[in-house]
Parts: sequence; C-alpha cells; structure tokens
Amino acid sequence: MLGRTVDEAATRYGDRPFAMEYGPDPSVGARAILTYAELADRSSRLAAAWRRLGVGEGDVVALTIPSGCAYATAYVAASRLGAVTAGINPTLTDPERDRLLDHLAPTLTIDDSAALEVACTSDSRTPAERVDDLDEHPDRMVAVVFTSGTTGTPKGAVFRDRQIDAVGRIDIGEGWRDHWAVEEGHALASTQMAHVGFMTKLESTLHLGLTTHVLARWRADDMLRLVARHRIAVLGVIAPQLALMLRSPLIERLDLDCVERIVAGGAASPPAMIREARRRFGATYSVRYSSTESGGVGLATAFDASESEMVGGIGRPRPGVEVRILDSSLDRVVDGIGELCLRSPTQADGYWRAPDATSATFRDGWLHTGDLARRNEDGTYTLCGRAKEMYVRGGYNVSPAEVEQELSGHPAVAAVAIVPRPDPVMGEIGVAVVVPTAAEHDRRPTLEDLRSFAGPSLARWKLPEAILFVDALPLTPAQKLDRDALVRLASTE
Repeated sequence: MLGRTVDEAATRYGDRPFAMEYGPDPSVGARAILTYAELADRSSRLAAAWRRLGVGEGDVVALTIPSGCAYATAYVAASRLGAVTAGINPTLTDPERDRLLDHLAPTLTIDDSAALEVACTSDSRTPAERVDDLDEHPDRMVAVVFTSGTTGTPKGAVFRDRQIDAVGRIDIGEGWRDHWAVEEGHALASTQMAHVGFMTKLESTLHLGLTTHVLARWRADDMLRLVARHRIAVLGVIAPQLALMLRSPLIERLDLDCVERIVAGGAASPPAMIREARRRFGATYSVRYSSTESGGVGLATAFDASESEMVGGIGRPRPGVEVRILDSSLDRVVDGIGELCLRSPTQADGYWRAPDATSATFRDGWLHTGDLARRNEDGTYTLCGRAKEMYVRGGYNVSPAEVEQELSGHPAVAAVAIVPRPDPVMGEIGVAVVVPTAAEHDRRPTLEDLRSFAGPSLARWKLPEAILFVDALPLTPAQKLDRDALVRLASTE
C-alpha cells in the first residue's frame, strides 16, 4: 500500500526532493521543497492527527487544495489510515466544487494548505507518532478520481489497491515493486494532482525516485525554463500544452536538447505540431490514449511511429489492455467504425454513488469509452470522434474528429475543432473553429481554402460551412478540449 511504499522510498532516497512547488513567479525558485524523508515523516504525523479526529478505514477525505507538497502529504496520510482520498480540481468554481462535495459527503474536507502544513510539521523535533500499517487488501478503496466533465457533470471513478498495483505493472513492468531508481530524475506536473495521472500513479512515481516540479499556474514559458534548468529528458504533456510551448519565443532561446522523448495525451496531436515538436526538441514522440475510468492506461503509438500513423492514431493497446470495437447496438464486434471499448486490470470499479452511470459505462467487464474508433489493418487504432459529438447534416452523420484530422494538416492551421450550429435548412452545419499558425508569412485560411484542402478526402456534406478564428481553443480545467464552450462560441457568431 501507499504508506509502505513511501517509507521504503524515504529509506532509499532520503533527502532527495520528491516535490518542488513554485509560486506565481517560478524564476525566484521553489517556495517549498518536500523530500522523500519529509513526505514519510509528515504523512505519519498527519495520519496520527486525523486518527485522533476519528478518521479511519473507508472514510472519505476530500482535498480541494492546490497541487503541491501539502496535497501529496494528505493523500499519503489518508492512505495510511485506509481512508479514501477524493481530489477536487481547485480551478473549479465554488458552485462546481460544492456540487462535488455534496455528492461525496466526505468525513473530512481539507481546503487550507497552510493549516495543513502546520499540522504536518508540528512537533517536528520529536519522533512522529506511528500509525500501524494496515494489512494488505487488494479490494481496499484508495481514491475517487473525478472525470474532466467535458460533456457534463464530472463523475467520480473508484480505484482500489489492486488497480493501483496493475497500473504499476503496466507502467514499469512485472515485479515493479522491486524496482527502485538509482539516479535522480525530474518530471513536470502537467495536470492537477487531483487528476488520474497523479492519483493512480503516485506509487510508481515513488519507485522511480522522481522529483516532480509543480507550478502554481501552468505557463508555457515557465515550463520550458524548468525543462532547460533541470535537464528533463521525458516531456509528459497534454497535447494543447505542447502547442503553447511550441509557440513560445523561448523555444528558440533555451537549450532544450535534453528532451529525448515526448509523451502527449489528452487530445489529438495535429501533424504540424508533431513535426514541429520533433524538430524543435530533437526528440521522439508518442501519442497516448487513456481516460480517468481506464486508470490513465490505454493505448500508445510507438516512439518511432511515422507521422501518418500518429495523425488521429492512438497506436496499440499497452500490455494487459484488451480492445474491441462495437457497433451502434453495442452487442456486435465490427471491423469498421464503432465504439471503442477497453478491458484491463487498471480500470475503475465504477462511479462513486452513481449506479446508473456505472451500469451504462462498465458492462460485462468492459469499459465503454464513448469514443468512436476503427481498427487498422496493421493492428493499430484510429480515433474517429465521440459518439455524442456526432451531428446530422441533411440526414448524414458527421464525425467532428474525422474532419478535424483532415483540416489539421493544412499548413496555415495550428489547431482546429469542428462544432455543429443549428441550420434552418440542413438541421445542423459544421463550424470550423481555427487557431491559425503563428508564422507571419502564413495568411489566415479562408473557408474555401479549408474546403478545397479537405475536399479530396471528405464528402461535401462533411466539410465545414462556416469558419471562426480564435487565439486558442477553449480548454476545461483538466486541459482538455471544452466542447460545450465551443458550441456556445459557435452559436453566438
């Protein structure tokens, strides 16, 4: 369990920084540093304090605090007690946060990082009061991780010890609990710690002995400076973040040849971005596909995959992950386009206190992702959009992802999203929301430019019939494309 892993990591890594937390101006240095030894000591003290408050096994501890040293300490402390940690993204609005808290009905809510730090470090000169380790139990609940809510109210995916263990086996390999890093490595926190990428992978991060750099606010310039300063070799990012990093003037000024691999997920990687990232960083590139419900594990393209393979492609299933494509009736496997379904030991048991949503998404051991995909002849998979994002133009179904994939290859398009707009004749038409490339010699593409470019590959009824320019595509707090915001944007133009 997590507490034992932290104690072992503290013995092995001691004063090596586990997390470096930065304030609004990262150039002045980290405002807080938490070593592996301190993580073990402070989480023990905090667990003992919470136990005196009556927190115990099966209770829910809600964390609404920002990512950082205090968040990580609280997560480990709750695990030592057998309590369930539910992180709530601090960038949510107050009403959004309150709705999630009402749904959770937690035993304890932590909303003050400063007060938590005091509790963790009180009487630090005396030995920490020990909390007896609980017996290993694969079915013990560890975390409730909320989905990003890109298409509605976030739902809390439930993870147990056995799923955390399975994530480690897939990310590091069989026998991963015996694997401990020798050299120190550095990583960037590209998402909030409430995200599945931290909540289900903290244990494997501890085994790797990484130092994670956490910004108070994600900014491309600050991230690039950290990459250069700490010689970060593996750049793990949400695809829209990478697009912003490539548009930063610092990309030309900093020494970034330390980056060997780029791992991009959370959204499609346009071909222009893949080419630019490979050129600028001199690094290999892998597209990752996963979800909160899958435990952050799914499919991936090989680092040496061709550009054409990565355009809309999500590669092959990772070890231990099964994939099938179902038709619209959801009872027959098909060779063409259908709903992408996953089955793996890492996927959540279901949603917290939401039996109807659970039965709709988790069926007969399979996770129904709601994404449309097809299996290619070489065994790789290509995404074709979300089933709920399909719109009907003149009686024909249109998949936004299919159109976006074609338009993203236009040299004047940095990013593009297709959203429907009501039309009195056709029912709905497609609006291309475009972020033009930053190069001064590139002119903004016209609607006819885009239609001509994609015309040879797409039927006329799939082509956009309106165009809208923006500086950046709207994102959710989880840094994913906000389809609801796009629809509102398109409807007001």
